[in-house]
Amino acid sequence: MTTTSAPRQSTPSSPARVRVWDLPTRLFHWTLALVVLGSFISAKVGGSLMVWHERLGCTALALLLFRLIWGFAGGRYARFSAFVRGPATITAYLTGRWQGLGHNPLSALSVLAMLAALGFQAVSGLFTNDDIAFEGPLASRVSGKMSALLTTLHRGNETVILALIALHIAAILFYRIAKRRDLVGPMLHGDAPGLPGEMPSRDDLSMRLRALVLAALCAGAVAWLVRS
Repeated sequence: MTTTSAPRQSTPSSPARVRVWDLPTRLFHWTLALVVLGSFISAKVGGSLMVWHERLGCTALALLLFRLIWGFAGGRYARFSAFVRGPATITAYLTGRWQGLGHNPLSALSVLAMLAALGFQAVSGLFTNDDIAFEGPLASRVSGKMSALLTTLHRGNETVILALIALHIAAILFYRIAKRRDLVGPMLHGDAPGLPGEMPSRDDLSMRLRALVLAALCAGAVAWLVRS
C-alpha cells in the first residue's frame, strides 16, 4: 500500500493544502530553469564556455525526454491528461467556469509551447556548426547545408524561448498581484490549497524511485546518442 507525502498543515482561516506537484516534477522544473540560464550565459560568453554550452544542451535534452515520459507516468497533475484540454475547457476557464489544481487550461498551452521550443533548441543544437571552433556532437552526421540551416534556426529560436520565459514570469506576477495566488510556492514545496473533489498527487517513495530510474535511462540514452 502506498501513501502520498503529508501535505503542509492548514490553519482555521485557510483551506486544507494538498500535494499537487510531486518531487520529480519540482526537481525537473528548477533544474531545467538553471540549465536554460546556464546555456544562455555560456552561449553569450562563448569561447571555452561553449564546451559547457554543449553539456548543458545535452542535459536539457535528457531532462525534456524525462518530462515527456513523466507526462504519462508521473503524478496526477504532472500528466498531460490532467492539463492538456480542448477549446471548450479553455473557453470555460476564460469565462470563469473552470476550477482545478495544477496547470489551468490556458497555461497548459504555454507549457506545451515551452517544452516544444526547448526541445527544438536542444535537438537542433546537436547539429550546429559555427564554422570556426565549435560544432555540435552530431554535426558531422548531416550535410553542411543542413547544419547551417539548423544553426540559423537554433539562434533564431532563442528569441522564441526568451519570449515564452517572459510570458511565464508575467503570468506568475499577474496571479500574485491581481489574483493573490502564489504559483511559485507550490512548485517549491509541492502543496497548494485544495478544492472540493480534487485528489492529491501521488508522491511516495516508489514514485520517486520510478522517476530516478527513468531519469537515469534518459541520461543514458542522450549520452549514447551523442557518443555513437
